[in-house]
Amino acid sequence: MRILGIDPGSETTGWGVIEDDGRRYRLLECGAICALKAQRFPARLLRIANALEEIIQRHNPDACSLEDGFLATNVKVTLKLGQVRGVAMLVAERAGLQIHEYSPRLVKQTVVGHGNAEKFQVQQMVKNLLSLASVPEPHDAADALAVAICHFHHARSAQRLMTAQTAAVLPKHSLDGLSIRRPVRRRIS
Repeated sequence: MRILGIDPGSETTGWGVIEDDGRRYRLLECGAICALKAQRFPARLLRIANALEEIIQRHNPDACSLEDGFLATNVKVTLKLGQVRGVAMLVAERAGLQIHEYSPRLVKQTVVGHGNAEKFQVQQMVKNLLSLASVPEPHDAADALAVAICHFHHARSAQRLMTAQTAAVLPKHSLDGLSIRRPVRRRIS
């Protein structure tokens, strides 16, 4: 499975594409989409959309995982972040990708082991989990990779749970495949 992780930001949007073979993760590419400070905000959104479309075409991911929004102290910052997230979701939806959202706390808890982890701890774990020589730069790219790793972890858990539930619901077949074993009801007198 191939995942595009996105860490949305109005000035810098981090992204990373990783693959999973069931045993380990492999980094394909990561980077950041940097907006020019002089650009009008709608032009920044267009730049982010165009860059994400190009990344999706180049890597053909199976799904997209986004860091969920958080409430900043400045309402304008929160609204702009929401708009960037909307653009990223629109691009992913248009490409037909499954979209998964994870809170920053859940990403930290999944990757590091506790939800109050510091940024450098997340970056070090991303480096270790992807067997990299150094921490991915810029830090927005490392954050995007952490979101993708978080998705792999939770997608695997969901798949295992679904498999277990399906196995519990399906009837047991006999070895010849013709008869179905039904529960034996005994009457106690």
